[in-house]
Order: sequence, then structure tokens, then C-alpha cells
Amino acid sequence: FEGGHVCVFAYGQTGTGKTYSMEGSPADPGLYYRAADFIFAEAERRGNLSAEITVTVLEIYCEEIRDLLDTQPKKLQVRRGSRGN
Repeated sequence: FEGGHVCVFAYGQTGTGKTYSMEGSPADPGLYYRAADFIFAEAERRGNLSAEITVTVLEIYCEEIRDLLDTQPKKLQVRRGSRGN
């Protein structure tokens, strides 16, 4: 809440539980849902707070990138900034 960016990177072989760790189930919510619950509970606890929250969920599989929140999925490209990053 002091400003900043966060990246959570789940890496591993197919079938090792990355998706379950991130999404979970209704009875056992994953990281996405627990983090969102925490963020909004903390914002409510602090009261008069103005914040902008942006979420991006990507999957990299077989060297292809997918936006998992896009209802019209399309192939995404990796780009480099002017500083090469």
C-alpha cells in the first residue's frame, strides 16, 4: 500500500500443481483469491483510501504467451524496452 509492483512467477513441469496453487478451489482458494481478499480487506480497514489495482495473468507454455483473462485470446509477443529489458 506504499506503492510498488509485484510479480508472482509459478514455474515447473506440467501437472505439478502450479494452476492449483494459483487458482485453488472454492473450498481451498489459491494465491490469486487470497491476495485479492487481503488487498481489499486492507483497503477497507484503512478507510479513506484511493488506489489503482491492475491485474495481469499470463501463461507461457511451449514458448507461447497467453493472457488468461482475455475473453478473445490471441498470440502475444515478448518485447524489449529501449534499455534491452
